[in-house]
Amino acid sequence: MKKLLLIVPSLHQGGAEKVCAATAVILKPWFEVQIAIFDSANIDFDVEGVPVHDLGLPSRPGKLAKVLNVFRRANRLNRLKKKERIDIAYSFGPTANLANVFAGRLFSRKGPVCWLGVMSYMDMDSSWLGLFCKRCDRLLCCSEALRQMIEKKYACGRTCTLPGFFDIAQIRKRADEEEPTLPWQGGRIICSMGREDVVKGFWHLLKIFSLVHEKLPDTRLLIIGKGEFTPYRKLADNLGIADAVCFAGLQKNPYPYLKKGSLYLLTSYWEGFPNALVEAMALGLVPVATDCMTGPAEIFDGKYGVLVPNMGKDPDMDASHMEEEEINTAALVTALLQNEEEMARYSRLAVERAGVFSKEEYIRKIREWSVD
Repeated sequence: MKKLLLIVPSLHQGGAEKVCAATAVILKPWFEVQIAIFDSANIDFDVEGVPVHDLGLPSRPGKLAKVLNVFRRANRLNRLKKKERIDIAYSFGPTANLANVFAGRLFSRKGPVCWLGVMSYMDMDSSWLGLFCKRCDRLLCCSEALRQMIEKKYACGRTCTLPGFFDIAQIRKRADEEEPTLPWQGGRIICSMGREDVVKGFWHLLKIFSLVHEKLPDTRLLIIGKGEFTPYRKLADNLGIADAVCFAGLQKNPYPYLKKGSLYLLTSYWEGFPNALVEAMALGLVPVATDCMTGPAEIFDGKYGVLVPNMGKDPDMDASHMEEEEINTAALVTALLQNEEEMARYSRLAVERAGVFSKEEYIRKIREWSVD
């Protein structure tokens, strides 16, 4: 049985961290799986039965400190690879990829097989991406569109596509584990999930919802994710919708909250592969998403959800100003919520599509690549 080392900055909240933890658990029957992290604070994901090595090198402020951290992480990671006799080292995201490449792959291609995971379109801005392409054995991209961009820009022939995976039965089971307490009862709930981050475009979400709420006063907005959301709470107040919006915060089990929704609205400017979107689809929420780089267009595949144009990337907290795309999206969502037949059709299609991203296909690809 081959030894597989998964490398991620932490096991705290985040898409890459979530994929890493889930990968570790599902691959245990086929690999001796271990995880290396830079910081063990605030572990959110359950990796019971998988050894976790804390390199003890969390992020540090300052340019010089960050550079030194790269080499210190690489040194400790290289020692760990040798000590544990690792066969494959698979890292998730730019900082983990840097450590993985620098740990024995910068000047030589000897040592463990090196897989690098590109988890977001934002990774395209990394000045190290060209180096990653040259020094790795495989560059695993979370979407096909992202893979094609990297292959074209860097003439990299080592790219492959590995989208996220989902245990649909487990998601549904966990959705029934509790009854969340919300500030209101009844009404149609629009959901969105993600950490407080500019790329998520939550100001667009609030403005769109305010226009929907104006036409359909029984609608509510539920935002799940880590952050204080202070400017967004103020915007909600200025829009006159504060009583109809709930910032639920970080939830270790977000599925009971998602299950309360009728429609899922993603307003990100860019993504990699938006896991939360597929999780919502698995629970039957009707998906509406910006046609951002990358993810939603591939997930919807022309019929499984509603794509709307991408919107401005610069935060606009002026409650009196609405973009044309916000107005049009609000009209679309309003019409959709009023059409029970279309809502039911998209709900069925969403569940069907979510089932395509199975853990079985993910496992099959990993096992196939591991014997190349």
